[in-house]
Amino acid sequence: MPNDAHLLFADHVGRFYARQYGFPPMAGRLLGYLFVCDPPQQSIDELGEALLASRSAITGAVKLLENHGMARRTRTAGERMDRVSLNPDSRQPQNFDAALHQEHATLFREGLSLLADAPPERRAPLEEMTALAEFLAERLPRLVDEWQAHREELRASGQLTGPRE
Repeated sequence: MPNDAHLLFADHVGRFYARQYGFPPMAGRLLGYLFVCDPPQQSIDELGEALLASRSAITGAVKLLENHGMARRTRTAGERMDRVSLNPDSRQPQNFDAALHQEHATLFREGLSLLADAPPERRAPLEEMTALAEFLAERLPRLVDEWQAHREELRASGQLTGPRE
């Protein structure tokens, strides 16, 4: 059974993810709880009991977190129920896909073509968004490489634990 500090942390994560990313509060609470629960793999029923939520609320939150690559379900041989845990791949940088930003830039350039004869102040928002998208598309791959090198330095020094890739 979780202690009050674990539940408070889960609530804080829930509010943050609701405010910043539009997640339903239960999905954020579940994410927060998965960070601190023991054992780190829990059944739907165990999660519902810990978070004082219905089975359907937990199942919906798990589905949302799975869709975002943040949680996963596994089943041990011989068990009849899934266990939910954090997806280890979710520790990779999210939204750092340069192709996404290249696509944004293409869309914004399409909008600029529609405003070819428009006054500069009308074109300005799309011009700035195009420039930002192009900047991110160029810089993010290097930033991901820098993060991975930094993470390995932290692991080598013992400041971070976890699997090496």
